[in-house]
Amino acid sequence: MKRKNILLVEPGYKNKYPPLGLMKISTYHKQKGDNVVFCKGKIEELKKKNWDRIYITTLFTFYWSITLDTIKYYYNSVKKPSDIFTGGVLATVMYSEFKAATGVTVTPGLLDKPGVLGNDDVIVDLLPPDYSIIDPEQNKYLQYKYPTSDSYIAYATRGCIRHCAFCAVPTLEPIFKDYISLKGQVEYINKNFGEKRNLLLLDNNVLASTRFKDIIQDIIDLGFYKDAKYTYMKNGRRVSVNRYVDFNQGIDSRLLTESNMELLSEIAIRPLRIAFDHADETSIRIYTEKVRLAAKYGINNLSNYILFNFSDTPEDLYKRLRINVELNEEFKGKGYKTRVWSFPMRYSPIKGPHCKDRKYIGKHWNKKYIRGLQCILNSTHGVVGPKLEFFERAFGKSFEEFKRILLMPEDYIINRKANESNGLAMDWLESYKRLEKKESAFLNIIKDNDIKNLKSSYDKDLDDLLKHYKDFESECNQEKQINEYTVCNA
Repeated sequence: MKRKNILLVEPGYKNKYPPLGLMKISTYHKQKGDNVVFCKGKIEELKKKNWDRIYITTLFTFYWSITLDTIKYYYNSVKKPSDIFTGGVLATVMYSEFKAATGVTVTPGLLDKPGVLGNDDVIVDLLPPDYSIIDPEQNKYLQYKYPTSDSYIAYATRGCIRHCAFCAVPTLEPIFKDYISLKGQVEYINKNFGEKRNLLLLDNNVLASTRFKDIIQDIIDLGFYKDAKYTYMKNGRRVSVNRYVDFNQGIDSRLLTESNMELLSEIAIRPLRIAFDHADETSIRIYTEKVRLAAKYGINNLSNYILFNFSDTPEDLYKRLRINVELNEEFKGKGYKTRVWSFPMRYSPIKGPHCKDRKYIGKHWNKKYIRGLQCILNSTHGVVGPKLEFFERAFGKSFEEFKRILLMPEDYIINRKANESNGLAMDWLESYKRLEKKESAFLNIIKDNDIKNLKSSYDKDLDDLLKHYKDFESECNQEKQINEYTVCNA
């Protein structure tokens, strides 16, 4: 049988995790004896070649433009458009529109059935991934380093028992699979690509498995027990570092019990991720109980995704962030080593008018609030740390102060210290405090963050505040100069 030439492509967006689906497809074709090449983005040399089949993965729906552009770039590199195969998140949740826009072969969902990619009984989703294609030293076409390339990337379960309104998992993985053996995957990777330091599990709700205890035992048997070490050679010397297990999609706090928390404490978990999506009393109670339980069992590094811009309010976000900081203070006072880091995660819809970009604004949010939060997180690299003093400095000591910070000019948020030293930030604050009943009018002016098109409000109190927004001030000065010039030449 003739060996086929196969090109695997990931569009050129920045991402942390390598394309696991393409890595398994690479294994599938190499087992058939085909020639396989992987690249990221648009490579002219590869475009000029003739390929029997091209696979192009898709990720989030807001990468619509870059994904479509990548597909079109390789149109003429195959005999016909149907020789280009796509799959992944975007291709699944926007199947009909994506198929119509591309004209290529779209394979939605998981590759978990025999014969999906060829006339055979191979289940591609169960194949081990090919790590050689994401190694820049082995792949001359790859000029990109994935931060997690030194990890075993796998699933111990598939799907989720929840159907959260903001989540794509029910569409991507509609059937919950209770158990997938990790041992065979890891052993294959060790034999063919060498041992990896960490274990990255992409399970969406591992605690929903009735075989959770078996999964933990598999992890321990594979050498990822608590305080496990990874030893490698560096410059002729043996170096030992800690190994880590990361259930990257997070743990469902509603399913956390004392018994399975004890099981989690037996593995090298770092961090333990617990989602904190809602600020109602029940969600807060469950979340704080489980975080305290983690501290009790000596799990020292906790991280959570904090969803915002969905049905929440800015006050809900501030409340959840502050709860984590206060838990850190509590643990510090009790002598626990446990610390909690928060990762605010902006909601973007997978359907509707803004699913192809990141412009969606939740009903309780506005563009200025979103941009103000981005400015705060810019200085923290997207992470909210455990220190109360730093939190109150960055986010405010109260929700009212947090709201004021979000409304400040961007430069005053990002370069807070400098603008306090030169008096500008304090001048803005005094002007803001003088608004009193005019605050809603100011918010109405500034909410769309359209600084370039700010106009005079013809209200002294409002204009005293608006002059701090550079484009507005520049425009006012320009208008003033024009008026003076006209008067002088009248």
